[in-house]
Amino acid sequence: GQACGLVKNLSLMCYVSVGSPSEPLIEFMINRGMEVMEEYEPLRYPHATKIFVNGVWCGVHSDPKHLDSQVLDTRRKSYLQYEVSLVRDIRDREFKVFSDAGRVMRPVFTVQQEDDHESGIAKGALVLTKDLVNKLAKEQAEP
Repeated sequence: GQACGLVKNLSLMCYVSVGSPSEPLIEFMINRGMEVMEEYEPLRYPHATKIFVNGVWCGVHSDPKHLDSQVLDTRRKSYLQYEVSLVRDIRDREFKVFSDAGRVMRPVFTVQQEDDHESGIAKGALVLTKDLVNKLAKEQAEP
């Protein structure tokens, strides 16, 4: 049919999330300074960021930038499941966390790079050399 290329690309490049419970995520956010909805006072925190977990407004946080960096670091260290998706909407002051099943996902490779004065490679330039490929192959071969 006409959409066979789209289906093929989807099957090769994506996967569907299986989901995980939201309660550990809510506890994680509470431990990181989220104020739950039952204790939230709008007059005390007029510029607080709303936190949604799987579409449910769970609480607010007064420092969303710090929370965002904490959650990202925690997910990158594999303390949170890799299927957990994070969306920070600065304009609407919302921080959304998704862990439900059925989301189409794709792999994301994160590269943190600084200027390398020895090789002359500027920050932001991605360079793949044979040495790097051999190093990766050697790391994969080791148990």
